[in-house]
Amino acid sequence: MIDWDHFTPWSSFTGGLLIGCAVAAFVLVHGRMAGVSGIVGGLLRPAGRDVGWRVAFIGGLLAAPALYALVERFPLATIDAGFPVMVLAGVLVGLGTRYGSGCTSGHGVCGISRLSPRSLVATATFMAVGFVTVFVARHLFA
Repeated sequence: MIDWDHFTPWSSFTGGLLIGCAVAAFVLVHGRMAGVSGIVGGLLRPAGRDVGWRVAFIGGLLAAPALYALVERFPLATIDAGFPVMVLAGVLVGLGTRYGSGCTSGHGVCGISRLSPRSLVATATFMAVGFVTVFVARHLFA
């Protein structure tokens, strides 16, 4: 059943188009994939002139919500998990990006657009695990 009150195909399409254009521009300008985990990881072990663009990229990710707040109210978000569960989730995501050699932005956006077999498998895997997790959380533990 579709929640028609919150169905947003045009804004979703526009957001996807903006992300795709940004990723393409990033590859053309820097010759690198715009995988957030790799960009942040590069800040943890900096190498020469690499730091500036990485800080600018992460700064843009952090500044975007502030700019959005100047134009529009944030939607109300409810997280039904306590702090320990959120910390565990963050650790699991971090481990997954290390073992999977990248994150959803690196594999799902950049890798699939390059038809990378590794990214196709990684994206299919994290999507399948996400589907199973939602099913288990909503239907078996509800």
